[in-house]
Amino acid sequence: MTVNAMTEQPSPAEALPDVLMRIVAELHDVAYLIERIEPQLLDVGGGELLNSPESMKVMQGIDLAVQKTRGLAEFIDTITCEIPQDWSVDVATALSLVKLSEMQRALSGAARYSSVQPLAKAAGDFDFF
Repeated sequence: MTVNAMTEQPSPAEALPDVLMRIVAELHDVAYLIERIEPQLLDVGGGELLNSPESMKVMQGIDLAVQKTRGLAEFIDTITCEIPQDWSVDVATALSLVKLSEMQRALSGAARYSSVQPLAKAAGDFDFF
């Protein structure tokens, strides 16, 4: 009788440019979904929605979110062209590290993103990323 020792299989590595291009595709999808919110709000709220300064801030915020998402996608797309195809990344390990760092921030009570624009700030004020 033979006993096979269970060996831990390493996570498969994927080409970094391929992973980044999947992220780019996801960011474009997110931008499209955010963009679809605006017409739905107009359908629900009607034309008077545009007369409210607070509503205009929300609409401008939606536009800004779309622009930032597309800008990030284009930035990642641009730098991906410079990355050699033989560079690889272990996606499972990378995602585990992201989850661990998020958990650490949540447990420490620290603000998750210090650079997020406050809601009270006028939407549409342009910050480059």
